[in-house]
Amino acid sequence: MLLNALTILAADPKQGGTVQLIMMGAIILVFWLFMIRPQAKKAKEQKKFIDNLSKGDKIVTIAGIHGVVNKINEDGTLQLEVTPGSYLKIEKSALSMEWTAAINKPAPEEKK
Repeated sequence: MLLNALTILAADPKQGGTVQLIMMGAIILVFWLFMIRPQAKKAKEQKKFIDNLSKGDKIVTIAGIHGVVNKINEDGTLQLEVTPGSYLKIEKSALSMEWTAAINKPAPEEKK
């Protein structure tokens, strides 16, 4: 119904470009609400996650490698212990916030 009303208004030559301008504004608003804003929020959360890393945290990389943080370097890398005595040097940007949260989530208690 709204689309029909807008089509009728758009066909009216007296309106000029007002309806088209409003529609473009609505499209930009929807684009911002559903695409740009969530991506910015996710990037902010990822940065906070990386900044709060500490030695002993269990993490997962975006490649699926599980390990424990052994050392955090100043150059943006960290030393990851994948098995006792086996270490990998990886970039902080290669960490997966979602998978790390999933493995650190407490297990649900069983019903008795």
